[in-house]
Order: sequence, then structure tokens, then C-alpha cells
Amino acid sequence: MRIGARLVDQGMSGTSVGQVNHTRVGYVNRVIKRKRCTRRIRRPRALPYPMALQDLFLACRDIFKGPGTVPPPEDVQRLCRILDNMRPEDVGLSQDLQFFNPKSATKGTPRVTYTTIYKCDNFSLCLFFLPSAGVIPLHNHPGMTVFSKLLLGSMHIKSYDWVDPDHVSNGSTPSSKLRLGQVKADGVFTAPCNSSVLYPTTGGNIHAFTAITPCAILDVLGPPYSQEDGRDCSYYRDTPDTTDNVLNGDMIRTKEDGKRYAWLEEIDVPENSQMDSIDYLGPQVIERGG
Repeated sequence: MRIGARLVDQGMSGTSVGQVNHTRVGYVNRVIKRKRCTRRIRRPRALPYPMALQDLFLACRDIFKGPGTVPPPEDVQRLCRILDNMRPEDVGLSQDLQFFNPKSATKGTPRVTYTTIYKCDNFSLCLFFLPSAGVIPLHNHPGMTVFSKLLLGSMHIKSYDWVDPDHVSNGSTPSSKLRLGQVKADGVFTAPCNSSVLYPTTGGNIHAFTAITPCAILDVLGPPYSQEDGRDCSYYRDTPDTTDNVLNGDMIRTKEDGKRYAWLEEIDVPENSQMDSIDYLGPQVIERGG
């Protein structure tokens, strides 16, 4: 039996991507006398090369039209259907890899690793690997539509949308540097689970990830970050609002509907936002003409 797996594993110099081939699963140290068998043995057919990633790539190329555009609902559903059915093996991962062992110890401060599967002006496909207690701090996605699929592990996700995306503070907030955000998600998600979608102004555009166990998450960003095109990433610190009424400029919003709010303050790039980049060695996408 021969088992091959592309993986993320702990190397001597940190996290790396490689290929491991296990040619031996195990043997019993005793002589076994073979019996003659007249039955025809059916050999299992080789498993087909994963096509889910290729399907995702072709759909993204067809759907994402560039900056300033948002996919229509039918295209969002199409991408979600593909992502919902994707498995770790589709990008060369496995639950059995050492990195995803919940008991794996991380030396020092947990550091997030990422790899880019594909990137063009209209969209990008990326994988993020979070060790236990690893954090992707609260950040935004300006003018972007982002699909996320948790492939392995368990993580806490907290996300916000601006209460008034076009609001400009007039000084009546607790600080002119603060903006009011409404909590859209605040809970633990465990793979396998359905994909999530955020939009330029809705769906939890500002979010943070905290790994409970080692995690792998596949992100589709359309369009990708670009400082030159005004889509740089901004980071925030959140302070929950504990009053009965929420004042935002000239608006007073009550909390009788059960909604939760927080004041978000833009901050400098936090130290725990730094990530390590590695090469992607999983199944490749094929750029066919069209």
C-alpha cells in the first residue's frame, strides 16, 4: 500500500510545506503461508486527481469581474456550493498530519502561516494555517467580497459591520477616532462546516480569528488586497458598549432588539498580525484558455 500526502508540518526551522510518502503501513514479524486462491482479485482503481480546486478556480475566474463589483446572489450560491463540498484533501491536507494534532505543542508565540494557491487582479485563493491559540487580529476587507471555508480544526470567529458605513464622526462619539460596529458573529466554528461570505459593507467585513485547535482555512478574496488600488488592510481594537442606548453621531440606537455593538478604533499594524509565507505544493490549478 502506498499513501501520499502533501502537508503542512513542523520542520526544524519552523513551519514548512513538503511531501511525505509512506510506503509501509506496518508488518507482522512472522511467516505467513500463502493459500492458493482461485477467486479473481479486483484491484481498486486509482483515485482521481482532486478536481474540486479546479472547479473553484474556474468558477472564480468566471464570477469575479474586478474591483468595484460584487457577485450577484446566484454566483454567490454557486461558489458556496463548491466550497461547502470541499475537503482538506482537495488542497493536499489531512487530519492525520502532525500540525493538526491538538496535542502538538507550539514553541513561543503561536504564529500564523499562509500560502497562496493562485492570485490575479480579480481574485486570489489562499490557505491560512493557525496553530492552537494562533490569532488573526481584527481587520477589514475594503471593497472586497470574501468566501471562507474552515477545512480543519476549531476556531472562534468574531466579526462586525459598521452601523453606518458612510458615517463621518462629528465629535459626539466617545472619541473622534472611534466608529460604531454591530456584532455579526461571535462564536466557535468547527470543521466540517459550511462556508461563510462577507461583502464590502455587510456580512461581517471586519473580523478576527482565534484558533482553539490547529486550523486550516481556505479564503477566496475578490478582488485581493492591493495597497496601490486603495485596498490596504486596516486593523482595529474593539471595546464593547455597555450602555442601554448607543449613540452614533446624530443617531441613538436602542438595544431592545438584542443586537450587540462595540466601538472600533483603528490601530497600527499589531505585532501578532505578522505571518510566515510558504510555498503551496498541493494540487495545482490549470489555467485553461477562455
